[in-house]
Amino acid sequence: MRTEDGKNVTKAQIEAVGAWDAAAEPHTEIQFTPARVLMQDFTGVPCIVDLATMREAVTELGGDPSKINPLSPAEMVIDHSVIADLFGTENSLQRNVEIEYERNGERYQFLRWGQTAFDDFKVVPRGPASCTR
Repeated sequence: MRTEDGKNVTKAQIEAVGAWDAAAEPHTEIQFTPARVLMQDFTGVPCIVDLATMREAVTELGGDPSKINPLSPAEMVIDHSVIADLFGTENSLQRNVEIEYERNGERYQFLRWGQTAFDDFKVVPRGPASCTR
């Protein structure tokens, strides 16, 4: 209902959903638009690469690259594990996280750029709480 615009989603389509009969053969389609997209970094990084590539193509064609943005608010959670290179010392966790950022620095820089370049895109960074679970 929140995306009803008379074109992509019509009042008749919404009424058809309201009158849905599970036993009947489907006869009406309705466009689905999520209110929010939540991604893990494994799937989120390729999405940002695709958006960046689309911006490059729009620029080459003489268009406005700032018009290329996620259609719905999107958040990407950095959730991959930190390798335990060091252990058994007071600062093991801190050092392991630092090593993680050194190993994947280019990736994190790209994600930081994406967060500032695109409207409605946020990166939820890893932190000590996510490393200890």
